[in-house]
Amino acid sequence: MTDLLPGVTGVLVLADGTVFQGIGVGATGEAVGEVCFNTAMTGYQEILTDPSYMAQIVAFTFPHMGNVGTNVDDLEQMSGGSETAARGAIFRDVPTDPANWRADSDLAGWMTRRGVIGLAGIDTRSLTKRIREKGMPHAVIAHSPDGTFDIPALVARARDWSGLVGLDLAKDATTRQTFVWDEQRWAWPQGYEPLQTPKYEVVVIDYGIKRNILRSLASIGARATVVSADTPAEDILARNPDGVLLSNGPGDPAATGVYSVPQIRKLVDSGKPVFGICLGHQMLALALGAKTVKMDQGHHGANHPVKDLTTGKVEIVSMNHGFTVDRDSLPGPVTETHVSLFDGTNAGLALKDRPVFSVQHHPEASPGPKDSLYLFERFAGLMDAGR
Repeated sequence: MTDLLPGVTGVLVLADGTVFQGIGVGATGEAVGEVCFNTAMTGYQEILTDPSYMAQIVAFTFPHMGNVGTNVDDLEQMSGGSETAARGAIFRDVPTDPANWRADSDLAGWMTRRGVIGLAGIDTRSLTKRIREKGMPHAVIAHSPDGTFDIPALVARARDWSGLVGLDLAKDATTRQTFVWDEQRWAWPQGYEPLQTPKYEVVVIDYGIKRNILRSLASIGARATVVSADTPAEDILARNPDGVLLSNGPGDPAATGVYSVPQIRKLVDSGKPVFGICLGHQMLALALGAKTVKMDQGHHGANHPVKDLTTGKVEIVSMNHGFTVDRDSLPGPVTETHVSLFDGTNAGLALKDRPVFSVQHHPEASPGPKDSLYLFERFAGLMDAGR
């Protein structure tokens, strides 16, 4: 039995029995998931509302979070709370009070309303080092204001959790009904403005779409029709779009690919321009004959160096993925276009003879640098060429 320190109101209990003790933040209760670390210094609201983090607990390596508060504009998921985004959050220090003109809430209160369980006051360097050496553990994060925890039961729950391998989460993160999006990226001082005169019609397959991807499409002149993850290719092509975007999303690409990959193959064969991001990139790779594998630590942060092999330029990007495309499995017609300079893993691909490409990172820059926004212009160029 683990003896808890006085004043402990939150714990992180790993499947191997390790217990991190600290101060509970946000929602009370407990949640099970995979623990990853994120190296971004800013953008915690966008990170915690990114559907790609579904079934994960995010440990922030930057010690201070909360100083800009939260607001209604910086949400990334289309709807819902922690059930379709990050289940928990871990901080070195207790979140600070907000001091930003855009804030309409503090971080802890916002987490409470969303159902995100937080833990502060632990040695996040120790946890990060553990993940780097042993991989992302299964764990339970718990917050109890009276400091009462059944540690053996929490260990058992963490140990019994099946994990992300083989888990199709896109079916839960996807939209339930088709909708049209025309809001552009935020700009000072007007904020978000609608697209007045669309130049392109794009169908977006929603595996867990982020709002800023849709805004980035609108900012290149594309009106986006967003459809559910299991939409047949025939229904998409019947709309006669100028292009198709395969969105980001959570879970194992091979599991979601059971029903999505056959449809992606039909879209590729149609000759329409196709652009894949994150999970969409991985499933496009599967559709083209490659394989995906689970990573030990994954890539999570807004400071990842990636080289665009088509231009020779290095860009700093946002990444959030726990699976990767096995570059050695890429078939002959596929060209590797981007590579991670952290570990050499694949970060992009393109077909040699068709207007099809994808990237592992998040070019919409929310949060993160804007180095990769050019990829939306590249997509626009393919749609122009297809007319």
